[in-house]
Amino acid sequence: MNNGAALVRPREQAARWRLWCLLGAVVVVLLVLVPPLSRLARDSEYGAAIQFSLLAIVLPALVTVGAPWRLLGLAGQGSPAMPPRVVDRVADHRRRHRELAWSLAFIAADLCVVVAWHAPGAVAAVAQHGWLVSLEGTSLLVLGLGLWLELATSPPLVPRSGYLRRAVLAAFVMWAFWILAYVVGLSNHDFYRNFHHAGGGLSAAADQQIASAVLWFFAAMAFVPVIFWNALQWLKTDEDPDTELLALARAERRRRMPPASGGRGGPAQTP
Repeated sequence: MNNGAALVRPREQAARWRLWCLLGAVVVVLLVLVPPLSRLARDSEYGAAIQFSLLAIVLPALVTVGAPWRLLGLAGQGSPAMPPRVVDRVADHRRRHRELAWSLAFIAADLCVVVAWHAPGAVAAVAQHGWLVSLEGTSLLVLGLGLWLELATSPPLVPRSGYLRRAVLAAFVMWAFWILAYVVGLSNHDFYRNFHHAGGGLSAAADQQIASAVLWFFAAMAFVPVIFWNALQWLKTDEDPDTELLALARAERRRRMPPASGGRGGPAQTP
């Protein structure tokens, strides 16, 4: 009885944590779309950097950890009696195709979209046309989910990689965001020319430096815990970090394999 209660308690805590992450994702969407942040993003580089960081880093991470798939009816409830749904089939495909090339492809796709929306032309267009924020957020969320699913568990979806490879991939992505921040911060001229700093307030140089620090900070806060947690898990275990995923894949294949029988459910008879 005590063992059963001990197993239920972590599951309840995990479910509560995922619910809080989903609520946090809703809060992030509201912060991005309504004033004062939406107005600040049109008037200053650091405001645009906060908005961009929330959409490109924080929102996909919260949705991934929140794992809304069963809540949305896209995944089953873990019962063998229920037919697999779209996310269940995706999870099975990911267990069977765990090559590094898949992870790199999803990460590269997200980083390409990140760079595109961080370019001066895109930032100026978003500042001029507010409706583009929704398009920006949708594309960054969809591609960001592809990236974060390679780094974090989102039941029933699990990362393709073991602990060490996840830590390396997270470090690579973090450095990619840091490079974007350095490009803005170390620029000798106004990187984004659509912001005007005349009439008091922050100077162009100060605004640019703060924007660079904002992107650097959000990337560090999101990816450093992933790097250290996976590195610690890799150091603590003596087993192959991929063993569990391989076992799950074998169990799934056995479950789908029709039973061999020679009659009415009896064992096969050899001639």
